[in-house]
Amino acid sequence: MKKTAHIISHTHWDREWYLPYETHHMMLIKTMDTLLDTFESDPEFKYYHLDGQTVLLEDYLEVRPERKELLEKVIKEGRLNIGPWYVLQDEFLTSSESNIRNIQYGHKDANKYNVDACKIGYFPDSFGNMGQAPQILRQAGIDTAAFGRGVKPTGFNNEVSADDKFESPYSEMYWESPDGSKILGILFANWYCNGMEVPTDENEAKEYWNKRIDDASKFASCDQLLFMNGCDHQPIQTDLSEAIRVANDLHKDIEFVHSNFEDYVKVVKERMPNDLQVIKGELRSQQTDGWYTLVNTASARVYLKQWNQLCQTLFEKVAEPMATIASHYGYEYPHHLFEYGWKSLMKNHPHDSICGCSVDEVHREMVARFDKAKDVAKYIINESLEYIANKINTTEFIKLGEKTYPFMILNTSGYNRCGVCEVEIDITRKYFREGQPNLIAKEMRKVEVPKLKVVDINGNKIEAKITDMGIRFGYDLPDDKFRQPYYARYIKVELETRYIKSFGWDTYAVVEDKNDANEENKNTLLNGNILENENLKVEIKENGSIDLLDKNTNKVFGDLCIYENTGDIGNEYIYMKPVGEEALTTANLKASIEVKEDLPYKAVVEIIHRWSIPKCANELLKEEMEEVLEFKYRKAQRVEETVELEIKTTLTLEKSAKGLKVTSEFNNIAKDHRMRMLFASDIKEDVHYADSIFEVAKRNNVVDKAWENPSNCQHQHAFVNVHNNEYGITIANKGLNEYELLNDGRSTIAVTLLRSVSELGDWGVFETPEAQCIGNHKAELEIIPHGENSYESFKEAHMFQIPMITKQLSRQSGEIESENGLLEFEGYDIIWSTLKIEEKSGDKILRAYNISDKNVDLYIKRCNFEGDKYISNILEERTQNSIDNKVNLRQSEIITIGIGK
Repeated sequence: MKKTAHIISHTHWDREWYLPYETHHMMLIKTMDTLLDTFESDPEFKYYHLDGQTVLLEDYLEVRPERKELLEKVIKEGRLNIGPWYVLQDEFLTSSESNIRNIQYGHKDANKYNVDACKIGYFPDSFGNMGQAPQILRQAGIDTAAFGRGVKPTGFNNEVSADDKFESPYSEMYWESPDGSKILGILFANWYCNGMEVPTDENEAKEYWNKRIDDASKFASCDQLLFMNGCDHQPIQTDLSEAIRVANDLHKDIEFVHSNFEDYVKVVKERMPNDLQVIKGELRSQQTDGWYTLVNTASARVYLKQWNQLCQTLFEKVAEPMATIASHYGYEYPHHLFEYGWKSLMKNHPHDSICGCSVDEVHREMVARFDKAKDVAKYIINESLEYIANKINTTEFIKLGEKTYPFMILNTSGYNRCGVCEVEIDITRKYFREGQPNLIAKEMRKVEVPKLKVVDINGNKIEAKITDMGIRFGYDLPDDKFRQPYYARYIKVELETRYIKSFGWDTYAVVEDKNDANEENKNTLLNGNILENENLKVEIKENGSIDLLDKNTNKVFGDLCIYENTGDIGNEYIYMKPVGEEALTTANLKASIEVKEDLPYKAVVEIIHRWSIPKCANELLKEEMEEVLEFKYRKAQRVEETVELEIKTTLTLEKSAKGLKVTSEFNNIAKDHRMRMLFASDIKEDVHYADSIFEVAKRNNVVDKAWENPSNCQHQHAFVNVHNNEYGITIANKGLNEYELLNDGRSTIAVTLLRSVSELGDWGVFETPEAQCIGNHKAELEIIPHGENSYESFKEAHMFQIPMITKQLSRQSGEIESENGLLEFEGYDIIWSTLKIEEKSGDKILRAYNISDKNVDLYIKRCNFEGDKYISNILEERTQNSIDNKVNLRQSEIITIGIGK
């Protein structure tokens, strides 16, 4: 039987990388023009795979709207295959819900052309693949993925032992998620360019195909060979039809066809053997030498990751649930704004963008995009919040007197929670229409702020700090009038809330305090260098590190919050410590310690380190970069000259907190280095756990025998955790996506705060001076110890990401209660993911996932949303009708529950 050579034309289109976005954009216009012209002129040029991302259609039509009709024609004819993604994202650096919005909007874009999205989970160049990808794809109706990294192909003559969990003899294998979802995986064993630039000259074609057929046959599981006719930003091969004719003339035993993924996969499934290797979970190149996992892109330009965490959180954990709550009371859920905002954000999610591994111009533009996305999210939040606030009943507070200023605190998370938060209160204002602005300003300054206190709805006093903020300019933007500028006199209120229900709110008020006695606040949280609440006792040592006692287990975690600094002579992709260099730490550096706040509901201590570290790498590094010397063979060292970094570490312990909040701030004036914070766990276990995409990934502490890289950094989202059967420690973070579990005898968790390098790396000389990240930096973490139950610490780490939202209210009657929660669920080991509204049906969507390896029950305890409940897939299409308030989740299952209107 003849072999078949499937030639799939494509380009892998990085929207921005070694050139700025607009330069690549103009190149895309030329490429797409050529593609459409080729479709028109050559009927034998049958198919083209548009890199799995529909954003390229938007990019093209932005400049070439007049070609939309022809574009639609070739899409509807099935010649141009589009989707399933909106962008080719970095899976590990974008959140669970971002990955879902990506596939949702990719499918929606395809449907706009009246076609289905291409049903191939396309990950050609991902820097590792998420473990839950098979489950996500299965739920989207996709049973095959194509990817370029993560698994080592051995060739069918090599045996794969039981220990070789991430090796396959074939380029075809099964890939299985932790929940058991299984799909066909196709590895680009010879990369996604093994059929590029096919010769039309007979002699050249003979040499070309002899080698490539050999290479492909080495890994193919059957007689169907895959050749990818394209590469990064590859121009269209306009003479491919002729090249295929030449190949067919040369090889009578092989049929060369211009193919597409759908046809290729269909035949492979019919012909492949039954004994394909099953690869499970994350594909992170665990069984390689470790040099080219590209994991250190998780710490390149950390500020981008922090921006991303902020924007993702605002959309998925604040704006969407808040707009859903508001819609319950009549607000029109702004699907069009969410699509615009999410797409603006996701344009920063391709791997060369969010990974921070492009030229400086790219990342400057990314910051502007993040700003745009943030502003869209904040607009939706403010509109939704204003709608709710205008309907909240505050009549109970009116009884407390004329000088009463009610406000609300809204919890948009899926968990009941309390915590310290701030709200700004306008105690009086005057509009410019009422007089001269300068005179109004003077008048506002003279307003006397009375003695005030905070009370709850029952009039009970709440411990709070009230600060006079002076005057501030502001303005209203009414829907039916011109802008209304004013000056107002503000106060800032800080308080620790009571527990607020999930997807709920509570109300308080600032009122005049007529008690003339000066009450002395009796602090219970601070005693010398010790911070203490009912859960934790924190001792600050001379070197600025801390010992933390978990009172619930009596376990002391010592030597936390030590800083580490090393040189880095690698690039934006890969960290490389200079040969022979020993890491510097603050373990023997005396710190200055100062109490900043000593309040009944929180204590704040500031620790200052003044630390001399090497200024930069020596001149040899520049020479080695100019010669494109691979990082492994570089001999550069850091110079002896030092600069002094002033590092401010702030510890905050709240009265009811289960964790200690830590912020680190410094002005980076050094180059070619990496800064980390160390947390010794002293827990002897073989594995640890990290928050990842719809799972808490279980990862080995010891590397594979093939591993050569002395560094073993990993990706994380909200936290990393080490525990045994009795106790453990979770280190939560905001936008610090890289950590390492050190093999130092203490199982120390090292979280990267900053990495400074000066080149892009990869295939040429691309200097990136702004990747040195000179300037001010701030990192936020939380240390959360726990007992046998690690799940509660994981929930706490997720809540650490999500701000509570505050809003001043009017003195008013209203239809919405002063305190409520619209939806509550419970279930051990179940993590909440989203609450939103599905566009077509208008139904509420609740998504959650099981992080355990056991079946668990999810209980809906309270639901104020009317309508029947049903099971949906991740595309939010109903798959099972009418469920009750109890749903069983299999291990690691992602569940989407719809609630009908």
